[in-house]
Amino acid sequence: EVRKMTNESTMNKLIEMRFTAMADAFRIQLSDNALNHLSFEERLGLLVDVEYTSRKNNKFHRLIKLAKFDQPHASVSDINYSSGRMLNKAQIQKLSTCDYIHEAHNVIIMGATGAGKSYLSCALGMEACKRFYSVKYVRLPELVTDLAIARGEGTYKKIFSQYKKVQLLVIDEWMLVNLTENEARDVLEIVQARHKRTSTIFCSQFSPAGWHKKIGETALADAILDRIVHDSYTIEIQNKDGKADQSMREVYGLKNSKA
Repeated sequence: EVRKMTNESTMNKLIEMRFTAMADAFRIQLSDNALNHLSFEERLGLLVDVEYTSRKNNKFHRLIKLAKFDQPHASVSDINYSSGRMLNKAQIQKLSTCDYIHEAHNVIIMGATGAGKSYLSCALGMEACKRFYSVKYVRLPELVTDLAIARGEGTYKKIFSQYKKVQLLVIDEWMLVNLTENEARDVLEIVQARHKRTSTIFCSQFSPAGWHKKIGETALADAILDRIVHDSYTIEIQNKDGKADQSMREVYGLKNSKA
């Protein structure tokens, strides 16, 4: 009876300390005589393993939720390497290790509409979440609007800090439309703040040479490109044979989504 009360007290304390997975595992241990042959250390080890795994899984799912991926189902293992796409499998597998994040390098993903840029960027983002890096997915039009609204509301420093500190920032629709001078300045501030500190994936329909026109002001354009291009891995998704090689929108049933 005393042991039962002690066990209940232990479980209540575990729950109060938010060791809920460990509490559940402890309850199962108490009702499973098959574990009686294990030593104290072995049983404690099993309890710790359950709590540790639970917390890691919770953190992983929390990171995915915070990332707000356009395509949260994206997976590196499902990438289409059809010959017409000209993708370098070894390069993508190397990027999936996330060493480039540790080394603070960027990734530029180029390709036409429907080529699968968003899918690939989200797949790499998912790999980063698996390694417990913080990730944020955003379209460039949303990013510049976020900063413009924040400036008007007096929360610019807070919002800017979020974009600055996230370990992997995925910017989709990069230079899809022309930027105003203020927007270009905001983009430069973000790029400068992250330069050689954290990693960014840029998804664009245009090569860096085409970004100049979209930025407009030459000095700003030069400054932005200078801080991106030299520290970046480049992936160009091609579609050499339209008949034999469907777009990624068709492959993944994403006809109403960005790619």
